[in-house]
Amino acid sequence: MRDVRQFASYLSGSGLQLQSVTHDDVSFYVEFLRKQGKSASSIARCVASLKNFYSFLNEAGESENNPAVGISLEHSQKKLPQIMTGSEVDQLLSQPNVTTPKGCRDSAMLKLLYGTGIRVSELISLNLEDVSVAGEFVKCVSKGKMRVIPLYHDAVDSLSRYISGIRPYLVLDSGERSLFVNMSGERMTRQGFWKLIKHYQEQAGIEKDITPHTLRHSFAAHLLENGADIHAIQEMLGHSDLSSTQIYSKLVKPNLKAVYTQFHPKA
Repeated sequence: MRDVRQFASYLSGSGLQLQSVTHDDVSFYVEFLRKQGKSASSIARCVASLKNFYSFLNEAGESENNPAVGISLEHSQKKLPQIMTGSEVDQLLSQPNVTTPKGCRDSAMLKLLYGTGIRVSELISLNLEDVSVAGEFVKCVSKGKMRVIPLYHDAVDSLSRYISGIRPYLVLDSGERSLFVNMSGERMTRQGFWKLIKHYQEQAGIEKDITPHTLRHSFAAHLLENGADIHAIQEMLGHSDLSSTQIYSKLVKPNLKAVYTQFHPKA
């Protein structure tokens, strides 16, 4: 509705009504938005809003055509996800004070997230039976599909300490199956984990804006950078389309160039 209102405001300056708009009028409006500095994605969203609006008018008998159909648009360039360097990951993971119950739990959560690349929604949905300390893997169910992701030794050690030594004292109900609980003994929330990761980012002095998804992106990019098969990464991330995983190839190449420039004696 905001897009439609803005379009109506634009039309009023030319004395036009929404019902009398032509294909050219919408094209002129798109050019107007470009000159205003609107991004390609914002313009595409606006045109989509107008298409839906005129489809509604057609069904309601208020208009006989859809002037927003067939409008030529520039393809928006998909932004590359931000990733952390290896040293930044080390900085972040070393922040929790593992001599405290909270720090032990937080360390296990951060290492599991970076070690598996799962989404934050998947992380907080994990139950005790989804993790095998002995088998060194985690089972993750998303969109009706289950995937099994291996765990590196340090993450396994942190999880083992948390599960056996900390979690039993945090849960209020012995029947609670949530793997990660807050200090009130209830399942950890997205908001709770978001605050947690922001706290450790500031504590580590990392200037990048780190989110739970930043760790997921870093997991994939670091695996690819170290020679992992892209199809294996696709499976671990749970991507149904390989093109979603291939975006990390664009991240790795500039990073390798930066390393080369910094460290090669002749660069």
